[in-house]
Amino acid sequence: MRVLSRLFRRLFLNGLLALYAAGELAFYGDLEGLTKTNAFAAWLAPFRKSEWVVYVKPPFGGPEAVLAYLSRYTQRVAISNHRLISADTQTVAFRWKDYRVESGDRQKVMRLSTSEFIRRFLMHVLPDRFHRIRHYSLLAGATRKATIARILGLLGQPAPEMEAQDPRAPAPLTLREPCPCCGGPMRIIEILRRGQKPMSRNPPRTQAA
Repeated sequence: MRVLSRLFRRLFLNGLLALYAAGELAFYGDLEGLTKTNAFAAWLAPFRKSEWVVYVKPPFGGPEAVLAYLSRYTQRVAISNHRLISADTQTVAFRWKDYRVESGDRQKVMRLSTSEFIRRFLMHVLPDRFHRIRHYSLLAGATRKATIARILGLLGQPAPEMEAQDPRAPAPLTLREPCPCCGGPMRIIEILRRGQKPMSRNPPRTQAA
């Protein structure tokens, strides 16, 4: 692994130097001084002595399995409903998978006190003002749609067609109380009866105001 790490380090830094020599790198702000060859070489020198970490183990099941694994964490919190077996004021029972079992049935049942289950569940809830998914660069903020449209225009590609709203469609139901964070109207996505399974896990997509 160390040999591969050093090989990757050399190839990466040589490729970076080639881009610099070809004038493909641009520096702004505090990094503007790196436009000078000596300054760039001095900045790059410590990286030749650093130990790089290269992880080359292939993902189980291929890239599709990795995306499927990550997608479960972007739309759900801690545990899905189908894993819950029973719950009352004293105990919560749910299914879990024991990965220590190499073959056979990995599914097991765990029973926790209700307070302990809630404690473990809340460990997966993000604190206030934290985001599970945060977009950066070209996909960041409210200018994302305009930026993507401009990129497609520069590439000579047609802009994506916006879905036309049916004027006959009923107006969405809203609560009387505004959102405590932004002050906007709070839409009613779904009304759940006792014991009813949610029809949809994802909120509807709306355009940012």
